[in-house]
Amino acid sequence: MVSLLKLRHCLTAGVPPGTSTDDAARRQWWAALATLQEDFLLPLGEVSGLWLAAPLPALYEPALLQRLQGWVWSPAAIGTLLPPAPPRLLQSATGQSRGAVPGSGYHRLLLEEGDGDDPLLVIVTPQLQVALCLDGPAEGRRLVVRFDPEVLSEALSLMHQRLEQSDPAAALELRTAVQQLGPLHSEPSLGLRFWPLLANRLARIAPSLTLQPLAAAAGGKPSQAEATASSAAQISELALLEALTHEVRTPLATIRTLIRSLLRRSDLPAVVRQRLEHIDGECSEQIDRFGLIFLAAELQRPLGQGHAQADLPLARTDLSDLLGQLEGFWQRQLARRQLTLDLQITPDLPQVLSDPARLETMLGGLIDRFSRSLPAGTRVRLVLQPAGARLKLQLSSAGPVPVPGEPSPRGRELVGPVLSWDPSTGSLQLSRQATQQLFERLGGRLTERSGSGLTVFFPVYVPAA
Repeated sequence: MVSLLKLRHCLTAGVPPGTSTDDAARRQWWAALATLQEDFLLPLGEVSGLWLAAPLPALYEPALLQRLQGWVWSPAAIGTLLPPAPPRLLQSATGQSRGAVPGSGYHRLLLEEGDGDDPLLVIVTPQLQVALCLDGPAEGRRLVVRFDPEVLSEALSLMHQRLEQSDPAAALELRTAVQQLGPLHSEPSLGLRFWPLLANRLARIAPSLTLQPLAAAAGGKPSQAEATASSAAQISELALLEALTHEVRTPLATIRTLIRSLLRRSDLPAVVRQRLEHIDGECSEQIDRFGLIFLAAELQRPLGQGHAQADLPLARTDLSDLLGQLEGFWQRQLARRQLTLDLQITPDLPQVLSDPARLETMLGGLIDRFSRSLPAGTRVRLVLQPAGARLKLQLSSAGPVPVPGEPSPRGRELVGPVLSWDPSTGSLQLSRQATQQLFERLGGRLTERSGSGLTVFFPVYVPAA
């Protein structure tokens, strides 16, 4: 039987030996996965294609998992964590065969003895074909990424041979899926584009930090050298923050993918399903929270530091409808902290100007920021109403009567320009300044007054004459 080890030998042929530790190589692997998905695949839009991976699903972006058809070789011991294979080839109305519907789950295949357990991934779309794997001994690890058509053609042929030997029906599905893609185009410049993007991402994941001189004594004006050093220290701090958010989000996204795969099973006991749904909610909440922290850190960077500062394109957004769609999710999110939500929306409100995709995440972050330090039993009130040429979204709370003699909660303490720390809960949140900047990018204006909650004003959409 063709082993996956033979596939790795195909991918690594002619590649110099590695010099990395396993930890460093796996950081490169995670960065490569993020670069491929965020910088290459997602910008393609409604992409179709297929992917093959081992020993676990390597893709984690929900949009890609819905659109691409996948095959995953995994150990038998963790087979229950992966979804059952989708239906075999179906007959269309014309009598022609067609593959399983993308997004219905990926085929689960078993690893055999001799396959090895290093990760590998092959992606084939009409516009992009790439294979990558980790390889090498303990102190000589390497990340291998191949875009050249000859190597990819041989790799795909080896995978097809493996399937023909172990699962002929799956081999037929793979062959059909490749044929349905039509002509494949591969830009010669893909590798030239990929490696600088990967290097830039790795630089943000593992920034070099240097000790900076102390500021001038109180009352003294800092010198030009001191001001430059202070700016460099802030940039290093932001790079470290971006790295930490990436290190948290990426494995959480993989965990969420596996959890959602398991939730598709129909034979789960109710208590297991409930706990998995709880884990899924926690993962989603933290992925969104750290995504906002990453975006806020990017906005703090000076122009010319490698991050786009252009304004986001704003469009008509039905804020009333968006809040209605999110109400159930927020109810469940708050219920995990024994809080309740009371949503009040004035009928027949006009649309606003914003970015609905980012606004959904931002509103969730606002709910989290506002509610995280509230005591159990508190009711969170969210009111949307007109306010002249704007819509006013107001967050307030009504909680239990404080116990006499109980110390009052301490205020938040700033931790740099992006984060604030709540000493009473130990949680990190976006600072007021960072939250205001993010809402400004989305067309809103945030005001926050102690004791009176939060208010966000959105401009009403006015059709062009």
